[in-house]
Amino acid sequence: MSNISIIGLGQMARVLAARALAGANAVEVIGRDAAKAADVAGALGHGASAGTAGAAPAGDIVILAVPHGSAVPLVSQYGDALAGKVVVDITNPFNPSATGVVTPDGTSVAQEVAQAAPESAHVVKAFNTVFGHVLAQGRPLDVFIAGDDVQAKASTAAFIESIGLRPMDTGDLKMAQWLEGAGVLMMGLGRHGVGNYNFSLGVDIAD
Repeated sequence: MSNISIIGLGQMARVLAARALAGANAVEVIGRDAAKAADVAGALGHGASAGTAGAAPAGDIVILAVPHGSAVPLVSQYGDALAGKVVVDITNPFNPSATGVVTPDGTSVAQEVAQAAPESAHVVKAFNTVFGHVLAQGRPLDVFIAGDDVQAKASTAAFIESIGLRPMDTGDLKMAQWLEGAGVLMMGLGRHGVGNYNFSLGVDIAD
């Protein structure tokens, strides 16, 4: 069992929280609106709690379920409250048309988050290649992850497995830029090749 704090109260935050609770993980939800966070925790049930925005998250794993533009300022705001935590960035830095990313070439939101985080925090990119509504369906999915710290990735992978999904390690945090690019790829597939967004990316391992 993992102890998870989810910062954000949107659809993806709620779906991840529900899956985490179903996997017997402890879950804390955190939002700027304390009353809304309490309402979300109450609706989730199963022992979910509401944390206090800006205070040290209770979870060993802190999931940033916020818009990409908020991720770095949020991590900077929390500062040393994130010391020793595994910080999981799930954001996609889409441009307004979702045909590209707004991060500079050669970098990613996850790498920018890592620069803003305390030295003892370890950033992992994960879940950005999974649509929230597909995750909510409860079917098995692959979750691509990237990070520089082996133990942080192992902790994230264990959490992913606890919610019935398969972690797929893509390498160090530099790979996050390509995972964020894969988010753009998924949007293109949804518009063209697939024709809808009711799909997932995965790995088929040949015998």
